[in-house]
Amino acid sequence: MPERRGRGRPQLRSDDETRAVIYEAARFEFAERGFAAASIADVACRAGVSTKTLYRLIPTKLALFEGMVTDRMDRFVSIVNLGACDGRDIRAALETALLTCADLVLAAEVIAIQRIILAEGDKFPDLAGMFYEKAMQRTVGVLAAWLGVQRKRGRIVLDDVQAAAGMLLGMFMFQPQRDVMFGRRPVPSRGELEARAKTCAALFLSGCAAPVDQSARQSGDA
Repeated sequence: MPERRGRGRPQLRSDDETRAVIYEAARFEFAERGFAAASIADVACRAGVSTKTLYRLIPTKLALFEGMVTDRMDRFVSIVNLGACDGRDIRAALETALLTCADLVLAAEVIAIQRIILAEGDKFPDLAGMFYEKAMQRTVGVLAAWLGVQRKRGRIVLDDVQAAAGMLLGMFMFQPQRDVMFGRRPVPSRGELEARAKTCAALFLSGCAAPVDQSARQSGDA
């Protein structure tokens, strides 16, 4: 018997893949127009899907904004977790982790999202709370987890990795981020960020690096 085919056109991509395309389109739409003026129909058009399909997968504009932020953070987390698993010396690894954070925090779409929240947060208070939890706190949490891995391997000595991550990220990112946010300076060049990462890593490790003999004993599985 010949194989019977179902009716209709076959699905070319999964719902998860379609969501990823929609989130990418939403980044441009929100960055260009802000939250209130952003058009769901225009997001669907950018993504090459119908409005019906978009609403089936993502029911509200707030859910679209949250999903977009979460999708961006998920990709960031995967990069930092990979960085925590290699065997380089702690200073070089910390510099790389900081530069990865800079790639996220200073990305054009992330700066645009924060400007939207500053401009429209009074009208849409859920935006600020969502971004604080899903992006700002998660960024600190990812760096804290990275520091926790290094502490477990005996490379650093810290009592509270969460607090230390906040201090380290603030030291590295606060000034450049504010300069860009308020239009005082452009995004630092890669060379400038690398120099800043070296300085911050050296300052941080001067206070928490494990003694050489202890680190050597515990780094055999790094």
